Amino acid sequence: MGKQVIISIGREYGSAGHVIAGLLAKKLDMEIYDKNLLDEVANVKHIDTNNLSKYDEKPRIFFISRTVNGYSNSPEENVAQLQLALLKSKAADGDSFVVVGRCADDLFRGMDNFISVFIYADKDARIKRTIERHPELNEKQAIKKIHYHDKRRSAYHDYFSKGGKWGEKSNYDLCVNSTRLGIEGTVDFLYNYVQQRINK
Repeated sequence: MGKQVIISIGREYGSAGHVIAGLLAKKLDMEIYDKNLLDEVANVKHIDTNNLSKYDEKPRIFFISRTVNGYSNSPEENVAQLQLALLKSKAADGDSFVVVGRCADDLFRGMDNFISVFIYADKDARIKRTIERHPELNEKQAIKKIHYHDKRRSAYHDYFSKGGKWGEKSNYDLCVNSTRLGIEGTVDFLYNYVQQRINK
């Protein structure tokens, strides 16, 4: 692919958004960035990745954190800012990639050949997928888990973004219900959309 292309994938919990992002990146022959960004941050900062992962994509906890002279004591905020800086650096280097979450829809808004996508799914499909991934959960527990993760992602996104709400259609180029076409069908649909966007 000659042009630089950056694709942001936001997703509801249980929508298969992460799987779809991975398959799309593979089909487009692009790197994908999600939790693996922590490995690069850890390598640069000489920190154990496990010490960073517990703060990944989590909002700042206001009542126990402070910012003084531009420096925050919030590990959640520091991990987020390190990842955002790394993504900006990769974009500045001209890299093409797919990024899952991490406020990329806001970070690269307005950039040439940037495509932002939000993946959602029907409630029953999300519950089923959550139970398949966590067979120890019953339906009520699966629903609770879905609500917990969606609430956390929304809080993270809306805190670190300059504008636009998580999951709000006006914040994305495309919102896709993965239940309609299934995982492979959604990947093919997004692939064709990307090709049309970059070749227009």
